[in-house]
Amino acid sequence: MGETIRMKMSDGAEIAVYHSEAEGMRRGGLVLIQEIFGVTDHIRELCDEYAADGYEVLSPSLYDREHPGFEAGYSGPDFERAIELARKLHPFDLSLADAQTCIDALKDKGPVFITGYCYGGSVAWRMAQISPDLAASSAYYGSMVPTTFANEAPQCATIAHFGRFDAGIPMEGVEKLIEIGHPTAQVFVYEANHGFNSDRRKDYHEESADLARERTLALFKACGG
Repeated sequence: MGETIRMKMSDGAEIAVYHSEAEGMRRGGLVLIQEIFGVTDHIRELCDEYAADGYEVLSPSLYDREHPGFEAGYSGPDFERAIELARKLHPFDLSLADAQTCIDALKDKGPVFITGYCYGGSVAWRMAQISPDLAASSAYYGSMVPTTFANEAPQCATIAHFGRFDAGIPMEGVEKLIEIGHPTAQVFVYEANHGFNSDRRKDYHEESADLARERTLALFKACGG
């Protein structure tokens, strides 16, 4: 089990960061970026799972400045607050800066990887484009990937995962991303909906989640992890 620590970010703010130490042989560092719902028990569990695979994991609580300790459910007022934080109150560029601070904290120890889910998927893809310090990136169903950030090639080896039935990320955009054919990126489409990786959600699809994780770990290992 990991623990929550405090880390100073580039703007001077101290925010909570969930930290899981690598078990056994350390394969590298991993920055794991939350869904819009915060660093929830599901995100912490994912961190611990990657730690069990040999990665030292940092997962920053991105919304700590606007709503300290935010952890939301998947419906009702919680969902509405999560949308408000992600789309109105919290600058996306600040999430990128926080991700880089976590990368910086890990990079002197070996290769650093990044993964993210939903909101975090967009962060993970964008960081692969702008950070020179990443060995590989795995981005899960980030809505900004096939729209805002489609045209620029990632600097490191990157994979992106999308659900074919995701109403929030139309397949038309994903297909255009595939057609661009960035030499550093692979795009995978699963017979699933948005959020298929989370077993807390009604759209959880175990087969797709297992395959995406298998591909993610294979990528990390191929890139030095």
